[in-house]
Amino acid sequence: MKSLLNILILCVCSFLSYGQNLSISGIVVDDKNVPIEFANVILFNEEESEILKGSSTDNNGSFSLANLEPNTYIIKISFIGFNNYQQKIVLNGNLDLRSIKLTESVESLDQINITVKKPTLTREADRLIFNVENTALIEGNMLDVLKSTPSVLVLGDEITVKNTSPTVYINNRKVHLSSEDLNQLLEGSSANAIKSVEVITNPSARYDAESGVVLNIVMSKNLITGYRGSVSTKYTQGVFPRYNAGTSHFFKNENLSFNVNYDYTKSKINRDGDDVINYLDNTNTLDQNWRSVTNRNTWSETHSLNANFDYFIDDNNTLSLSTNTLFVPYFKYVITNKTTIRDNNNAFLSRFTADNLSRDDKYNLGFDLDFNHNFTKGQLTFNSHFTSYNYERSQSVLSNFFDVNDDFQNTSAFNTNANQDTQIFAAKLDYSLPLSENSNFETGIKMSNIKTESDIIQFDVDINTGTETVDTENTDAFDYDERIYAGYVNYSSSTEKYNLNIGLRAEQTDVDGQSPLTNVSNMQNYLELFPNLSFQYNISDGYSAYVNYKRSIFRPSYTDLNPFRFFFNDNYVITGNPNLVPTFLDHYVIGATLFDLVTIEAYYDNYDGAISEIPRQDNTNNIIEYTSVNFDKTIEYGFDFLIDFNITEQWNTYFVTSFYNIEEETNFGNGLVNQSQWSNYSNITNTISFLEDRSLNVFLDVVWVGKNLQAFQIVEDRLFSQIAISKTLFKKQGTITLSAGDLFNMQDEKSRVRYQNQFNFSRSDIDNRYVTLGFRYKFGNTKLETNQRKIDREERDRLNKEGN
Repeated sequence: MKSLLNILILCVCSFLSYGQNLSISGIVVDDKNVPIEFANVILFNEEESEILKGSSTDNNGSFSLANLEPNTYIIKISFIGFNNYQQKIVLNGNLDLRSIKLTESVESLDQINITVKKPTLTREADRLIFNVENTALIEGNMLDVLKSTPSVLVLGDEITVKNTSPTVYINNRKVHLSSEDLNQLLEGSSANAIKSVEVITNPSARYDAESGVVLNIVMSKNLITGYRGSVSTKYTQGVFPRYNAGTSHFFKNENLSFNVNYDYTKSKINRDGDDVINYLDNTNTLDQNWRSVTNRNTWSETHSLNANFDYFIDDNNTLSLSTNTLFVPYFKYVITNKTTIRDNNNAFLSRFTADNLSRDDKYNLGFDLDFNHNFTKGQLTFNSHFTSYNYERSQSVLSNFFDVNDDFQNTSAFNTNANQDTQIFAAKLDYSLPLSENSNFETGIKMSNIKTESDIIQFDVDINTGTETVDTENTDAFDYDERIYAGYVNYSSSTEKYNLNIGLRAEQTDVDGQSPLTNVSNMQNYLELFPNLSFQYNISDGYSAYVNYKRSIFRPSYTDLNPFRFFFNDNYVITGNPNLVPTFLDHYVIGATLFDLVTIEAYYDNYDGAISEIPRQDNTNNIIEYTSVNFDKTIEYGFDFLIDFNITEQWNTYFVTSFYNIEEETNFGNGLVNQSQWSNYSNITNTISFLEDRSLNVFLDVVWVGKNLQAFQIVEDRLFSQIAISKTLFKKQGTITLSAGDLFNMQDEKSRVRYQNQFNFSRSDIDNRYVTLGFRYKFGNTKLETNQRKIDREERDRLNKEGN
């Protein structure tokens, strides 16, 4: 809470008036004279009853408090892991405190000295905060950081937290991207500007009800007046090489703050698959065995841009404009498929090959406009968001068929053209009012609208003449309009004994989906309430207990509702489901923290109508169709054990293990299907610093995911692993990084499905074994105004030396 208070204090102090002339400056260092970056510097009046100014040190440990009147002040300097510094100052002119040394905070326990350092992880009742600023991870990309964030798992294009797809925010602004596009944005964006990742498992009513779990990526801002920049490049060797280059720029003066991060990525990704489908007869006995061996290569060029502009109109008003932009001008994938068909005695019947060539052209432009007003007591924030997403895909599929003698029989071919144009607009108004020093009230309203128009045309191709004929059965259009109106209230209170957060959100949803060519429609209209509660009781120092509850919603996406049929070959198809309805989740947690070190937690999740994409076998026509459906029942419960500690002064370890059970049940029209499975998730994360100046850092992350149940398929054991090593050079201006993934080659997924008339196996070999070499160089001048007097003195000294 003290850290949060300090941050709030700095935010308030940054808007104080600029009418005076004197200044106080200095450099903050540790006991080894190493500059301390981001130390809090607070200036009080003589009675310490009022905060007058605030700042933080830059990467050189320097700070400056300007525009002061002659007076008597108290200056306090603090940084986590160090004892606070305090001094009384009588200011009659510009004052340089020169070097201020902070001493490390040391506690004695049974003759063992424990040095408290800034933790890599911070555990709170409703969230886990993963600080990455001082780790080797910042030299990778954003997706690498998420992969290494405790409780977060990246499976292909899906990001999950406890088997739930989280809503991703960047600087508390929602990212409106599909899972595939989100991965491209994160993988193509450098992590060097990330400050921390917040895994918010119990978001307050201020967040959308669809945000059952929130991943908030907090980007660093240029708190120091002046300019800083960096350039970076990375080379990754997987099955094929990948390239990345990027640049970041930060600028701030009295009225303006601006930062921009741009990245370019060129890659070729390989993926192999081995799928077995056992088609059954009317008695569910094996009739035919189809084994498909596939290879997929994906070429892409991605441009990503993250930018933020703040204009400080006056002490109480700030205007901000930000953007998250993804532009993919080149995206091509080629799938080669070889399928062998055998009978129930494993005798060869026939085979076919299918070559699939697809090209995509897409962009996603997202913009946010924010206005913030500080009242004498309270704060009003307005946000408006606009996203424009355009997607075009052309696809060509050619299949060759061979008979029982392996002689060529015939060829079939088809082409498809798919287009999608989506516009998203959202606006919200939030008001926050401090009721006392320990309590706060929040309320707000929001409106959002999603409009999308998409169409697909499939052409059957005559191989001999090349003539294309429209296949009306697989040609369609889909118009989707979703409107959500929301309002919320939230109350929070915090004392030394307890922390309370309670809120209620109401959302009215109107959905209108129309497919004019096939006359399929989906209209939904519903009002739902979403309460949330977080309560933590601090029994004593190091001991606390807490309970959480939240109700949330997962609406089917317009891609899931889209009734289109996408064929990968003549026998493999993905189909949308316009009859999907929303999923509602009730999430319960009870936990305790012991010795300020160990956390024990139990949770229970009840999903009403969970949406899952599952395979459905057409055993008559030998077609496998993947479609999303609502399950009748999905329940997950488990127990988590977490520990975060320092093995040595420079070695931090975080360990979590979770034992959980998933039960799924639904009726597909021919009988009830019920499956359950116990599993284990374990994660150990190590952050180690070497050398006296801590310029060599190692990050090692290992995740074990035991056999588990996912949408009626059993996924076998997997081991995820990643290591990143970084070394600063050139007086910490340059950083070289070496990282590697899937160290033990145990990350690939193997799964099986066996219920009713479903009987298949699958294995994926994803291109996740890699080695990356990167380099980043920082430059710029943070002394433009914060240390102007020092610059003047240095310039005079240089002139005097030249004169001598």
